[in-house]
Amino acid sequence: MTHTAEIISVGTELLLGNIVNSDAMDISQMLSELGINVYFHTVVGDNPERLKSAVAVAKSRADIIITTGGLGPTCDDLTKQTLAEAFGKKLIFDEHEAQAIREYFEKRLRSHQMTDNNYQQALLPEGCVVFHNDNGTAPGCAFEAGGVHVLMLPGPPVECVPMFRACAMPYLRKLSELEIVSHNIHIFGLGESFVEDKLRDTMLRLQNPTLAPYAKSGEVRLRVTARAKSDSEAEAMMAPVIAEVRAKLGNCVYGIDTDTLENTVLGLLREKGVTLASAESCTGGLVSKRMTDLSGASEVYLGGAVTYAVSSKTAILGVSAELIEEKGVVSREVALAMASGVRERFGSNLGVGITGIAGPSSDDSGTPVGTVFVALSAPEGTYARHLHLGQGRERVRISAANHALDMVRRYLTGLPVEEWEK
Repeated sequence: MTHTAEIISVGTELLLGNIVNSDAMDISQMLSELGINVYFHTVVGDNPERLKSAVAVAKSRADIIITTGGLGPTCDDLTKQTLAEAFGKKLIFDEHEAQAIREYFEKRLRSHQMTDNNYQQALLPEGCVVFHNDNGTAPGCAFEAGGVHVLMLPGPPVECVPMFRACAMPYLRKLSELEIVSHNIHIFGLGESFVEDKLRDTMLRLQNPTLAPYAKSGEVRLRVTARAKSDSEAEAMMAPVIAEVRAKLGNCVYGIDTDTLENTVLGLLREKGVTLASAESCTGGLVSKRMTDLSGASEVYLGGAVTYAVSSKTAILGVSAELIEEKGVVSREVALAMASGVRERFGSNLGVGITGIAGPSSDDSGTPVGTVFVALSAPEGTYARHLHLGQGRERVRISAANHALDMVRRYLTGLPVEEWEK
């Protein structure tokens, strides 16, 4: 049986635009891992009547309703009360969760006095499965009524996402007798429309397993999902699909279930015992951030320099002022000099250099916004890409960092470094 879910996000702050509704995005991605379709996202303010109306509509079109928010201790946190009433459930005081709330204040919120309204969070629908909150005070829960499974989760992402993974996903897996297994295929260098065109017939043909594209900033991701009686059977069903994707997209597939380009690069650097340093101008240290976000990166990533001004390129990296004057700060030659300079300064095996115009306006040279040069310096030579990344400052910066990481990946795997698909 294929399940359909609706996510109802509760909170007036979401409607006012005070915070981004990242919970719905994260939960949708995790539901797709389970093969559960999400057809609707609904956002409701802290109003019981409007929430009741939203739940009534959701009951008519989904057999799984997932709510986020409204489980806290304040008077506007009314999600549990409203959904319990909507499904004819009494709220029962859970002493175990009440004790957990007390302990949370005693051990982790010692500077805050626990007030009596916090006990409101320990009221839970009768007969529910309790989702203990390891990262906050509000427990979540799940119950079934009238053929609909209702799951309630706290709103803060640091509480919602871990609870969904630890508690909600195991609960939802039990709703099917089949094992649902997914793999993510990560692609860089090809646009979403090109990937879809190449694989459209395959996507339309497949029913189990399925193959679906997911756009990601600066790259493309495909998810292949199979339902089977066992994990091994599901893996066997997906193997030829993954092989077909690799055959059609070639070396633009940079990994399976690797999450990010930087994860792939880190693994290759470790595997080959190679060190890396980076010099960045228009990306403002984005390569450094992405590498240092990864645990253990210090073994192979030696550091980076953000040389934004012309003077810092000459003083820190040793780029010739005459070269900058002759070729311009945004040029192949300056990017190559930056890559070689940072490699020499840090004593790394590899160095990358990035210089460009991220926008929103150009510099005095009139170089078009989105023009970026990315270079790689290696023991046996240097490589560079001349990129035209379009408009949008953040888009340009992310794409430029992706290209730098992709050049390192290609170098370490013996692929042509300067080439890439478009």
